[in-house]
Amino acid sequence: MDDESNDAKQPESVAAVLKVFAILQALSERSETGISDLSVRLAMPKATVYRFLQTMMTLGYVHQQADSERYGLTMRAFELGAKALQYPDLVDLAKHHMQMLADKTGETVHLGTLIDSEIIYVHKIDSRHTLGMYSKVGRRAPLHNTAIGKVLMAWEHPERRDRILDGAEFKRFRDKTIVDRQAFLVELERCKAQGYGEDREEFDEHIRCLGIPIFDRLNQPIAGMSVSFPTFRYDEEKAPEIIAMLTAASRDISAKLGCTKFPLDAVKAAST
Repeated sequence: MDDESNDAKQPESVAAVLKVFAILQALSERSETGISDLSVRLAMPKATVYRFLQTMMTLGYVHQQADSERYGLTMRAFELGAKALQYPDLVDLAKHHMQMLADKTGETVHLGTLIDSEIIYVHKIDSRHTLGMYSKVGRRAPLHNTAIGKVLMAWEHPERRDRILDGAEFKRFRDKTIVDRQAFLVELERCKAQGYGEDREEFDEHIRCLGIPIFDRLNQPIAGMSVSFPTFRYDEEKAPEIIAMLTAASRDISAKLGCTKFPLDAVKAAST
């Protein structure tokens, strides 16, 4: 009798879970959102949205602005997501280096890892300039036209890389986007030979990026770090200096993750 009772209640429970996650997803897409907006976007009654929001606030995952009565996610939601990282210490190990890079270059610095067949930004330091690259932690980006995506694939094991690329969509974002898989593989060989990856206005218009991989104890790429520049502030002659700083940061972070034979040293040795 109890089993039958539980089965009868389960559809309602599942529906409630789906509503909770729909609200969380909607809140993640906009920094501050009102009940009326959520109700329209999710096709839920206002009373239902309000009830779930109050519960989420009690649990500490949602906050409400006193002046506007709009709702947003708290850092507790980010902390929950951060625990899903394969290397939970990665952000802590990288953030000092990222801040130093941002201070020295004045530009936006990103840290990204692989999720499915895309990258996801797990940390960033904003440019000190008003005009910089738009991005946010938790945002996904393609593999085929970002510096981080390129370096993650360039140093990946060929068999695993093929499986990852099978799920990738080689969508055109800009005129310079690489949309052919074979051409992308040629680009990866170039990245590996030179020791870094580049985004040449392939994802965001008028944005250039330089990226370097970060390695784990198995000397495998597990993340990428990049510096992004508006094209009018990008200086080709200073690129080697930026790459050297990125490489030094990656070497230190990788060593702390247990990497004993830094793969980029082989690139440097081959070029001398």
